[in-house]
Amino acid sequence: MPTSPDKKFHDLLQDFGNAMLVTRTAEGKLRGRPMALAEAEPDGTLWFATDRDSAKIDELEKDDQVVVTMQSGMKYLSLTGRAKVVDDRAKAAQLWKAEWKVWYPGGKDDPALVLLRIDGETGEYWDNSGTGGVKYLIEAGKALLTGSRPDVQDDAKVHAKVEL
Repeated sequence: MPTSPDKKFHDLLQDFGNAMLVTRTAEGKLRGRPMALAEAEPDGTLWFATDRDSAKIDELEKDDQVVVTMQSGMKYLSLTGRAKVVDDRAKAAQLWKAEWKVWYPGGKDDPALVLLRIDGETGEYWDNSGTGGVKYLIEAGKALLTGSRPDVQDDAKVHAKVEL
C-alpha cells in the first residue's frame, strides 16, 4: 500500500534535528536563522527553545507567520505556520536537552528560556533519497539529454504539498 503524502511528510519531519526559522522583521524584510528542533509532534506542531530577549520574539509579536525549512542529505521539507511564544516550565523541562545548557546556564529553569510553538498550516517535501532519488537521477538524465524537465512532480514518494 503506497504511503500517503500526509504520512510521508510526518515521517520525514522526524528525520530532522535542525531547521531554518524565517520570520519577518519590523521593516517587513524576511530573516532566517538556524534553530535546533526540540520536538516535532505528529500533527506538524514544532517546538524550539529560544531566549526571551531575542529579536525573533519582537518580530513574532508583530507578525506570527513563519516558515521553517529543513534539509538533510537529499531530503528537504518546508512548513508554513503560526508561531507562539510559550513560557511553560513544565514543557521546557519535558523538552530540555543537556546541550542547551550552553545557552541557558540556569538549566531548564533559566529565566531567559522560553519556547516557540509553531502550529503548522501547510507543508511541502522533496525526498530524493533511496529509490526516489534513483528515479529522480534517471528522470534528470533523460531531461538533460532531451532538453526537457524531469517528470517527478506527480510522484508523492518524491514531492508533495500537504495541509496540516
